[in-house]
Amino acid sequence: MLESRVWSDDHGRGIAYVVACVGGAAALGVAAESVSRPTPVRVVVVALSTWAVLGGTTLAREATAMARFLAHDDIPAARERLAHLCGRDASACDAGELARATVESVAENTSDAVVGPLFWGAVAGVPGLLAYRAVNTLDAMVGHRTTRYARFGWAAAKVDDLANLVPARITAVLAAAVAPLVSGNPAAALRVTRRDGGNHPSPNSGRCEAAFAGALGVRLGGTNVYGGRAEQRGRLGDGRRPEPADISRAVRLSRAVGLVSVAIAAGASWFGSHATGRRA
Repeated sequence: MLESRVWSDDHGRGIAYVVACVGGAAALGVAAESVSRPTPVRVVVVALSTWAVLGGTTLAREATAMARFLAHDDIPAARERLAHLCGRDASACDAGELARATVESVAENTSDAVVGPLFWGAVAGVPGLLAYRAVNTLDAMVGHRTTRYARFGWAAAKVDDLANLVPARITAVLAAAVAPLVSGNPAAALRVTRRDGGNHPSPNSGRCEAAFAGALGVRLGGTNVYGGRAEQRGRLGDGRRPEPADISRAVRLSRAVGLVSVAIAAGASWFGSHATGRRA
């Protein structure tokens, strides 16, 4: 594994690691576009690249599995399954905390697994798709605030923050826009996003989670435990604490945001390609 070969408790090594991995992914995308540009294969390359980096289906499947376990009061199975969605310690979580963790993960990953890749694919094509997925994966692997990764993973975490700055806010706006599909109010969702989005330690996740909280009429945030270390998250939203039934609503909201994002990204790509053709 590359990380084990280059790791050092050093910012410089971490920066080099990010440049090598993200740059390599982007270069692969550039090569794929260059080879396929003059042929119909280009459509296949774009389709396969997009399919490879999107994670909306997996996100919905894992959240639905959590909802099923909680509906049957199978707390041990739900605690074990939560690891498929996030890295928090679930050993002491009850049904309500497991539901909160799932809704928060659905909100955050709607941006990371759906809106983010589509945004960067629309902006930079296949290189953007692959580079974004590399950034997001590196953050999940080494961007933790642990003793091992405090310095080495710093660059991965910061680049991920920058890459998601716009997608997270697009996610929040779209979640508010489609809030009526889950009996929510767009104005209320936007109000919660503006007021509470900055309460989260992440400059991006807080916006997504606040928007989902406002759209679903629930209250997110609280104490999360990661590797034995407790983190206090600010309150997001004014409603009740999430219940297991809210997971299905969060999945519907996430799917709606994803569908709108696909339509916007496809429209942006079509417009960009035709504008380029007219200039040529």
